[in-house]
Amino acid sequence: MTILVIADFLEGKDGKTLAAATLNTVAAAAKIGGEINVLVAGQGIGAVAEAAAQIAGVAKVLVADNAAYAHQLPENVAPLVAELGKGYSHILAAATSNGKNILPRVAAQLDVDQISEIISVESADTFTRPIYAGNAIATVQSTAPVKVITVRATGFDPVAAQGGSAAVEAVAAVHDAGTSSFVGEELAKSDRPELTAAKIVVSGGRGMQNGDNFKYLYALADKLGAGVGASRAAVDAGFVANDMQVGQTGKIVAPQLYIAVGISGAIQHLAGMKDSKVIVAINKDEEAPIFQVADYGLVADLFEAVPELEAAV
Repeated sequence: MTILVIADFLEGKDGKTLAAATLNTVAAAAKIGGEINVLVAGQGIGAVAEAAAQIAGVAKVLVADNAAYAHQLPENVAPLVAELGKGYSHILAAATSNGKNILPRVAAQLDVDQISEIISVESADTFTRPIYAGNAIATVQSTAPVKVITVRATGFDPVAAQGGSAAVEAVAAVHDAGTSSFVGEELAKSDRPELTAAKIVVSGGRGMQNGDNFKYLYALADKLGAGVGASRAAVDAGFVANDMQVGQTGKIVAPQLYIAVGISGAIQHLAGMKDSKVIVAINKDEEAPIFQVADYGLVADLFEAVPELEAAV
């Protein structure tokens, strides 16, 4: 078996960098077994390719560096992955916005089923994935000749980013569908860790009452070196931007420490954070569902508890 992993990368003020979720995806590939190849598709991606070549367990890195793949437009990247993927037993990508955008198109072009957001590998053709907002775990077996799979990063411990020495090979194939074009983007600038990569996450919910009150969470997060998230209720109420949303329809996180402030604990939110190693809940409602999953719970007024906690750190 040979497995193709689609590398995910981020573009920030320091240029393009390999996304941490790629290491978790390679870990899932290693559980399946066989040779692991990584595809890096984009423009000006030399540094990303070099980082991919150093990932432990990777045998080969395929590099498609072309303007057609700039910004990873799925209409262009998907045909490339489908063309290359015909020679592989499995195609894996992290269940990020990029992975979710590209792999369904790949599965359609290969005329195979897709298995979404696996959290464990039972065998080369059998996997588990959460359903019903994580309240049930389905075991899925695929007989497809090429198995197209997205990986929930929180389900697999990342492999080492260093220690590998994969061969790097250029890919000449160029696919430009001409059906979409990149217009622009606005990059959110923050000195805090990105949510999905943060070891500590502080999140606020409807109990924060308004967006201005998130200043209490920002102050605490800055002392802890934490990322700041929010529940869907807080985002829908306009307190904060939707890129801060943690939950089934937001970002899936599993930090070492998750502090839920003023969050009731709706199923939608729990699906995005219940795999956190330690969960701390602060809520004045002692009947809030969040306390059922919390390792530590504090029944208190958050506007008193959070400043006291921040002062004590």
